[in-house]
Formats: sequence, C-alpha cells, structure tokens
Amino acid sequence: MKAKAAAAAGVLAALVAAAGCGNTYRPVVTAINPVGPASQPQRFALAISDPGGGLPGIVTIVDFSGDTVLITANVGVAPYFFWLNATGTTGYTLNGDATMTSFDVSTSLQTRDMVETTLLNGAAPNSIFADTASTYLTEAGRGAVAQLTGAPPALKQELPITTGYTPVYIAGYAGAARQYVINQNASGGNGLASSIDTTSSTISGTVPLGNTPVYGVMTSDGKRVFIMNKADGTVSVINAQANALDAVPSPAVNPIPVGTAPIWADLATTKNELVVLNSGDGVNKGSASIINIPLCSTAALPGNANCDATNPIDATGFGQVLATVPVGVNPQMVAVLQDGSRAYVVNKADSTVSVVNLTSNTVTATIPVPNTIHPNFIAAINGTPTGKIYVTSPESTNMTIIRTDTDIVETTIPLQGYGVQVRAQLP
Repeated sequence: MKAKAAAAAGVLAALVAAAGCGNTYRPVVTAINPVGPASQPQRFALAISDPGGGLPGIVTIVDFSGDTVLITANVGVAPYFFWLNATGTTGYTLNGDATMTSFDVSTSLQTRDMVETTLLNGAAPNSIFADTASTYLTEAGRGAVAQLTGAPPALKQELPITTGYTPVYIAGYAGAARQYVINQNASGGNGLASSIDTTSSTISGTVPLGNTPVYGVMTSDGKRVFIMNKADGTVSVINAQANALDAVPSPAVNPIPVGTAPIWADLATTKNELVVLNSGDGVNKGSASIINIPLCSTAALPGNANCDATNPIDATGFGQVLATVPVGVNPQMVAVLQDGSRAYVVNKADSTVSVVNLTSNTVTATIPVPNTIHPNFIAAINGTPTGKIYVTSPESTNMTIIRTDTDIVETTIPLQGYGVQVRAQLP
C-alpha cells in the first residue's frame, strides 16, 4: 500500500513539474462582436417648406438613418421649386420674390451661408436643371432659358426658345452632351423640345413632341429622352445621339400610347424599364404604365440582327407597354427604388401611397399618410436593411417617412411650413 501511495505521489509530482515548465493551457476568452444590420451611410433628405405670410422659406435637412432633423435654414420668400444637383451636394430653390437661392448641403448650414441670385425682370422661371458646369432656368415669362455659371451663380446668357412656345422643364442628365428643354405650344396643341448642346452652349436643334408636354427624363447614358405628353396620353422618345425622334422597332410606335394624362415618370434602370404615371381624370383611379426600354447589348444581339454592340440602338421589345397598373385617385408623382424592385406612387385625392411591385407589376400595398394630407411630392432613398420614402404636401406642415422593408409609416417630421418639395441624396 505504501508503495502504491508513493508511486501515485510521484506521478502527481511529475505532472505538477510539467505544468510548471510553461506548458500550462488556459481557457481563451474571445470577444464576439454583436451581429446586426450593416451601418447606414450618412445621407440626407432635404425638404423645402413655406411658412407663408411673406416669411422666408425653410430647408430642413433630415438624417436618413436616424429620421432626425439635423439642421434648418432660411431660403428665399415663397419658394415653389427645389432642385438638388446630381451629387447631392448643392441645392437650389426658385422663390416668389424673383430670386434663386443656392446652398451647399451641410449639417452646419446656416442662413448666412445661403447665396441669393436676383433673376431677370419678368423671367417667371418654372424649373431648374443643374448640369456639371452650368445651371439652367426655364424662363416662362421671357420665352428663354437662362444659363448661369460660376459661384455664386451669375447669368451668362439667355438661350431663346422658338417663338410661340413656352419652356416648362428640362429633361437631362448631368454631364450629357445634350439637355432637352420641354416647350408647350402657347396656342395649345403639340409642343417641341429644344436641344442644348452643352459644349457650345447653344440650341442645336428642335424635336417635335405630342400635345401639352409637361415632364421628361433622360437615361444615365445620355442616349434616350422620354417626354410625357399630358393632353394626348403619350410618351415621346428622343434619340439624343441623333437629336431626333427615336425610330422605335415595330410593333412599337413613337409617341408611345399610355394612360390618361401622363405627368411624371421614373426609370427602373436595373430592369431597363420606364414607369410612367398617368394622373387620370381626377375622379377615377390613375395608373402606372410600365414600358420596356432596353438598348442593344451583347446579350441582345441574337434577338435583333440590327444590333451593333459598339453603337447601341433599340433592342427588340423597346417601347412595348408591359403593364398598366391601377393606383390611387389623382396620383401626382412616382419614385422608383434604385434596385428596381418597386415604385412608389403618391395619390393626392386618397392621401395614400401605392406600392407597385415591378416584378409582378401589381400593387402590393396602399399606405395611408393622414398626417400629410393631399400629398403631391415624393422622394426615395435605397438602404440596407431598409430604404425610406419621403412624402410632402402643400396642405401639410408634416413630412411622412415610410420604411421600404415593411411598407409602413416610420414617423412624421415637422417642417415649420407647408411642404413644397422634397429631394433625396442618391446612394
């Protein structure tokens, strides 16, 4: 027994000795960081509001990820149009006191940072387009387009529009070789588009449009322009490379028939589709027409013998209306998410937002926005796990924010004035 006890003691001593030779194994505790959604980049939605009573308008900058007001500052009196440049770094407002306010987008923005440009007598501008080197104003009162350059923006020249026509909007994309001025016929009837050659700063031609054109969009490659002709329910397609109406492939026609009173559109770039908003008659439901607009590419070559991958033309199916989706009553505007998954339509009469799924081409939700009654303007920001939709109304001092992952109202933001327009920084 004593021998066994001694042997056991010897083994224990050996183990203790081995442990003391630096081979001690200790449990390792590794911190595990919390797992959650990716952090959202800092982006802003900017809303312009008008408190009335001859007081200056207000820009409200809202944080995308936190839905909080970061800063407010004053713009000109009675603002009525708001534009954000392509990079989301500079904002512009047209004001009822015959001025244009421009400002850098910043969380430290103050009223003293605002730049005010006095406009020409009788200009009565109705829209702004900010290109990379120039800012253009459509001057309805002078039948011209003002080109402003420099900082602060100053008038460089006026570009005259064809006599008998009134400029209403510029369909363009920053950096494109041509931008297109949409002009209505002062006597009624068909309008025309004036092309601005951005290199020479001249009007390089005109293109015939349909009856009462009101709005337009250009593709990001600068090759095609789509103009909404409200009175005849069509969309005119301009080939910006040819500076002429596009020769769309049969059986499509140009202008493309859509619904009643098309007034707005947005591009679903990832799907090669255009979503056109038809406002309807104001009593019955309006609709969204979804148009196929692919240009030739390597993938499209087998289906179209005329395709040239080095000089893209319309692919087979270009100009075809894929679906017409009923939305709410008196819809005013549509915004497409950048991933092309959905389009959001703001319905003025219903005080709702319709969600159009662009895969099934159906309305998958109708979202009431009672705190922003009779809305007429909408903006969208993509995000992960959720994007946001921003809704304003000239009859409400609240902006409604909708989550795109659940399609429910997230919150409302007080604007200190009646909503004029809202724009969002793109991803």
